[in-house]
Amino acid sequence: MFDVHHIRQDFPILSREVKGHPLVYFDNAATSQTPKQVIDVISDYYSRYNANIHRGVHTLSQEATDTYENARYYIQRHFNAAHPHEIIFTSGTTHSINIVAAGYASLLHPEDELLVSAMEHHSNIVPWQMLCEKTGATLKVIPITPLGTLDMDAFVSLLSSRTRLVFVNHVSNALGTINPIKIIIEKAHQVGAHVLIDGAQASPHIKADVQALDVDYYVTSAHKLCGPTGVGMLYGKEALLTALPPYQGGGEMIDEVTFEKTTYAALPHKFEAGTPHICGGIAFGAALEYLNKIGFENIATYENELLHYATTALLGIEGLKIYGQADPKTAVISFNIEGIHPYDIGIILDQLGIAVRTGHHCTQPIMDYFKIPGTVRASFSFYNTKEEIDRLVAGVRKAQAMLQ
Repeated sequence: MFDVHHIRQDFPILSREVKGHPLVYFDNAATSQTPKQVIDVISDYYSRYNANIHRGVHTLSQEATDTYENARYYIQRHFNAAHPHEIIFTSGTTHSINIVAAGYASLLHPEDELLVSAMEHHSNIVPWQMLCEKTGATLKVIPITPLGTLDMDAFVSLLSSRTRLVFVNHVSNALGTINPIKIIIEKAHQVGAHVLIDGAQASPHIKADVQALDVDYYVTSAHKLCGPTGVGMLYGKEALLTALPPYQGGGEMIDEVTFEKTTYAALPHKFEAGTPHICGGIAFGAALEYLNKIGFENIATYENELLHYATTALLGIEGLKIYGQADPKTAVISFNIEGIHPYDIGIILDQLGIAVRTGHHCTQPIMDYFKIPGTVRASFSFYNTKEEIDRLVAGVRKAQAMLQ
């Protein structure tokens, strides 16, 4: 049975105070908090079997290797990849996207077209712009609507035989919109295009099945999933990853090295040059295991309750506007109050111990569309409470009274 007060005991940071107030952490879309179960796994690695992997015959190296690779197997099962070697450990979503972008530099031609949505995080825009500059390919943009949804009619009209790649986030970090990625993937495949889905914001809320989606590439970061920073995942279909050239050269990604020629290792090691974030990979698997014990259906149901409760309460504040009113959406609310800069609201909320995000959230095209400098973003997780939302609403009202 879902018990938020019992769950909160797993998160040591939630018991601290900020500026003399109990912490309210509503910046989960930037990074989630870490439960003691995952913290213990990190501590256990460094306390008991800290060693490099894949290279040593000694006991510590073998223990580290087995635990690290077991985490890969767990991640494979969680996302339902067909093979464990389709899961590439990376430093995070940005790294994962750049691996794919760099790989296509030798595969694209000037007549090729790439489609990206207008609601992407900068990390799912800039690498493709750089790729187009190198190859001469054209980057086209799928527009959004005033509700913060993708214009699907425009998407279909943009598709053609020249479309090689499509990039869309599963969930918008700025708006909370859940995009219809199954339809997007199907439509793209009909014209022979490959699809990369940025799952960083979806992964904490939605358990993606990459085989059911038939997605070509899916990427995410552990720190969005109650895990550590500096580690993430690139999923790719085996045939596509095999066709891509290595992203970096170095140790571990080789088969044989001579001064005349180097041959490369098989998947997944071909894309995992150098010593990886061993502890991070292990903790990534532990974080997913923790979330699965709670249950993603339970998480989604509870977070939807928080979203509706907060939406109703915030809309009761005169002059407050919410950006992103899609249905469905995840537990993210981006808002402004007429006549007040979002940064000023964030500063006052921090004085009350309430952590929110202010600014453009690395989605400047979205802000340009709505003709605003940024928003206040409150993003909720399964360890947040309605009482904390009440504090947020009271804090926003206080900020409004002070600043207007």
